[in-house]
Amino acid sequence: MTPDPQSKGVVIAGAGQAGFQLAFSLRTSGYDAPITIIGGESWLPYQRPPLSKAFLQGKHDIESTTLRPETFYIDHRIDVLLGHNIAAIDRNRCCVHLPSGHEVSYGALVLATGARNRVLQLPGADLDGVCYLRTRDEAVELANRLESAHRIIIIGGGFVGLELAATAATLGKSVLVVETQSRLMARSVAPVMSEFFRELHHRHGVEILLATNTREILGRDGRVSGVMLTDGDVHPADLVLIGVGVIPNSDIAVDAGLPVTNGIIVDEQLRTADPKIYAIGDCALHPNPHAGGLVRLESVQNAVDQARCVADALTGKPHAYTAVPWFWTEQFEAKLQMVGLSRDCDQVETRGDPATGKFSVYYAKEDRVVAVDSVNRPADHIAGRKLLAITP
Repeated sequence: MTPDPQSKGVVIAGAGQAGFQLAFSLRTSGYDAPITIIGGESWLPYQRPPLSKAFLQGKHDIESTTLRPETFYIDHRIDVLLGHNIAAIDRNRCCVHLPSGHEVSYGALVLATGARNRVLQLPGADLDGVCYLRTRDEAVELANRLESAHRIIIIGGGFVGLELAATAATLGKSVLVVETQSRLMARSVAPVMSEFFRELHHRHGVEILLATNTREILGRDGRVSGVMLTDGDVHPADLVLIGVGVIPNSDIAVDAGLPVTNGIIVDEQLRTADPKIYAIGDCALHPNPHAGGLVRLESVQNAVDQARCVADALTGKPHAYTAVPWFWTEQFEAKLQMVGLSRDCDQVETRGDPATGKFSVYYAKEDRVVAVDSVNRPADHIAGRKLLAITP
């Protein structure tokens, strides 16, 4: 059975970057059948990267994160149902059920459900003043809390945690980062890159504790007052930010009987086990030639490129998804741009001097470059993207 998107149209479960891009790409490709975006939040599709940086720093207002105004969806005949998570998928009847009881039929269904914060299971984790950052609502709440906060503890030394640390320090706050691993961003970058960012944060007044676990979040009168580490040390705080990763939103796929592990499993064309259902973005576990197997990627690039790939399939131009993965993070004056996947490399070479704040790290496997990380060297990043596009 093949998708019939031209007769019943396309339903997109998820109003994030991937869902928006798919609708946009379909319309710009001449797709004329109905398109319906169904999203659980009350906001029109918006960008997430500015939430931890420009918005919290007061450089942009929250409305500037909106990808397109309401008139765009009206003009392009894209129905957007906000505040509705799909309750169930009826694969036999090719429709989705909303909590209201309303049904929406589809010729093709695309799961762009994204991911949610991994919740830290600790005593005191439910105290007032313990925050996460993933959604626009959480960003607005965090911005309000940052105005009066003075001592901030961030649990997690990955990308989001360090971006929040840089933002808070830039705002003049006292910041402590607690990381369980022995170095920062350990799952993503080489030791030389971890050390560069540790020193960068140190120069800006951020205290970092590595190889350290949190025992309890302390409170007084229902509000956070500090953090107790496993060694018994207590650090005071009036705001605790948690950034310990995300979990793919795949429950709806599980309930529909689709294969799921760490994400919704799809083939090289991003189709699930049901040929009428696709999955894209943070929720999709896909075969990637740059990973040498199945991988789930959390990036704007991946969401956008996968959406374009599915749009091609739904307009009669199917092809395998082979885009080169790339990522970025901005912390203080350093912009780290990453291309490729370095997790299985066996050689690492640094070019340039980290002390200058401009250098790159090249990762190779069996003498073939598989990834390039660049700090303030955009030319190296562009060259890396071109190189990996030629040799996946």
